[in-house]
Amino acid sequence: MNDFDFLTGTWDVTNRRRTDFLDEASAWEEFPAVSRAGRHFGGAANFDEIEFPTKGYAGLTLRLYDPEREEWSLYWASKRDGRLTPPVVGRFTGGRGEFFGDDEYQGKRIRVRFLWTDITATSARWEQAFSLDGDRTWLTNWTMDSTRR
Repeated sequence: MNDFDFLTGTWDVTNRRRTDFLDEASAWEEFPAVSRAGRHFGGAANFDEIEFPTKGYAGLTLRLYDPEREEWSLYWASKRDGRLTPPVVGRFTGGRGEFFGDDEYQGKRIRVRFLWTDITATSARWEQAFSLDGDRTWLTNWTMDSTRR
């Protein structure tokens, strides 16, 4: 239940994302962010807000733990559109978090995967990938490398 406790605090984030999330040949762009996360409900909830100063927008993630299923549901919302995305759901095993969900991107049904890896007291890595073929292949389209402030 306390899997996301590591995220509590303020982080400097280096973002790398593809200019086209569905094209493996598209260029990568890099930009900074600052994330502030808090622990809630005794560790069964986690909330962070991230600001992208060079992009002019912000977003937030709400993470909720289901003790019966022993899994997390992660919801994203952006200041740009004010909507919660469908959740990605999963758990941590051996220090690695894997979360999957279904969504739509540019009119196409996609499978979404979030990975949390390389977690230490002062750093963590998040990665997003999309699949168009039912989890057979994945295209990583966004990474965030976070360093504790």
